[in-house]
Amino acid sequence: MKKQGFDTKAIHAGLEKFSPDSMSVPIYQSVAYPYADAKEAAAIFTGEKPGYTYGRWDNPTVAVFEKRLAALENTESAIATASGMSAIFLLTHHLLSPGDAVVSSNRVYGGTFGLFETGLKKMGSQVHWVTAPDDISAWAAAITPKTKFLFVETPSNPALFVADIPALAALAKKHHLPLVVDNTIATPALQSPIDLGASVVVHSTTKYICGNGSSLGGIICGSRELVEGIRQSSIRYLGPAMSPFHAWLNLLGLETLGLRMERHCLNAMVVARFLEKHPRVETVNYPGLDSNPYRKLMGTNKMKGFSSLMSFVIKGNYADAVKFIDALKVLTHATHLGTCRSIVTHPASTTHSAMGETEMRKAGISPAMVRFSIGLEDKEDLIADIERALG
Repeated sequence: MKKQGFDTKAIHAGLEKFSPDSMSVPIYQSVAYPYADAKEAAAIFTGEKPGYTYGRWDNPTVAVFEKRLAALENTESAIATASGMSAIFLLTHHLLSPGDAVVSSNRVYGGTFGLFETGLKKMGSQVHWVTAPDDISAWAAAITPKTKFLFVETPSNPALFVADIPALAALAKKHHLPLVVDNTIATPALQSPIDLGASVVVHSTTKYICGNGSSLGGIICGSRELVEGIRQSSIRYLGPAMSPFHAWLNLLGLETLGLRMERHCLNAMVVARFLEKHPRVETVNYPGLDSNPYRKLMGTNKMKGFSSLMSFVIKGNYADAVKFIDALKVLTHATHLGTCRSIVTHPASTTHSAMGETEMRKAGISPAMVRFSIGLEDKEDLIADIERALG
């Protein structure tokens, strides 16, 4: 049978034969599953017979979502979690022991930075930050015998760093290490890290995969051995499972992901080009622009687009950035991204404030930086709103 396309898999992959059948995946809002007898219960728990054990470990609705996203990310398996951060935490907890280390780009989401910088210390592990992530030799220099995996968020939030995934994957393979890619911003609709040599993909499904800001969620996509190792151990005693209802909402989002990402990219390019020419804007960080140094990696990473996230620096200071944000009417001021609605955020005072001034500066985040997540509104309305707010 011919390999199915992305949009077909986004609608059909992972479907079970439910009884009665349904156009929408049923929501199994249950924490437990009755067994015919003690023998069946024992067989299901040992894996000798297919079945479900307990809501924190598995669920029919969640299982469809896991299978569908694994299919879209071209991995053997996947495990859904309560949030994007819980996915990264579970993976880190599974791969690291006290004394071990992770090597990571410092261009990461503020929550990821906090987990690696502060959380790992409490678990007896550590992070080696790569502050020049464009330089593959900087990654190589950070690897030690204690390193257990490489981690990169690409494109990154909010500075829009784009990694050379094949080069990082080759480095990881040379040192017999897994490369973990946070694919939240690009989504599998625009980028396939596994096809480029990565070992594991993580997502905050809260963003583009859900697509409307209604549902928290995360997922780890990787080998069957990795996923089942997590399912049989840490998710059982740590407990950050995705709920059936949130899995259902994310499944609805997946059905239109390909179409939405096309529109996100189209609208974002229009806005980025407008900002680049505006006299009140100092710099624009959007990899899709011809002037952006990461534009060349579109071919290297086989990307179909650079998503909707962008950041730019207003000429002035913090007060100028805030004045602009408060003047917007169509764009929503919120600490979120990846929804149908366009969103504006001030990273230095919200999503990345916990990093502190020094670390924010290293990561390219200034007080005058503004972040946009461009949605699906009419592009003419977005430009008019931004132009009026800039004055």
